[in-house]
Amino acid sequence: MSSIAFTAAPFTAAPFAAAPATERAATRSASARPASARPRLRITPRGRLVLGVLLSVGLALVLLLSGLIQPVLGEQPASAGDVVSSAGYDYISVEAGESLWDLAAWIAPDADRREVVAQLVALNQLTTTQVQPGQLLAIPTAFAG
Repeated sequence: MSSIAFTAAPFTAAPFAAAPATERAATRSASARPASARPRLRITPRGRLVLGVLLSVGLALVLLLSGLIQPVLGEQPASAGDVVSSAGYDYISVEAGESLWDLAAWIAPDADRREVVAQLVALNQLTTTQVQPGQLLAIPTAFAG
């Protein structure tokens, strides 16, 4: 087993001059705080700025997620039953090998195909211009009939 031995070492004074012991004791007792008191929290100006930015970002996220800020931005949340659409659309089924470009030529032969394709994409909420065989696409009312 090991053992630890403590030896008393003489106390050496710091290399700088200090106040006499009686002055130090008087100063220490005057500035001593009660054991239960906690020091005040000090926040620097930079800390206040960081804290303010963090709180503002947090508040903005909470408002955005809760939906309170959507009316301010002009976006209205969708709700069922508010407005009933009376628009009726004709639908076309995509055949094997057909593209939106081919459908645009068949739907509106005299119109600019780029505009017809853009309207088909917007009306059917397509993310790309690729279509699958058997997919039903709504035809814009301007070209139906």
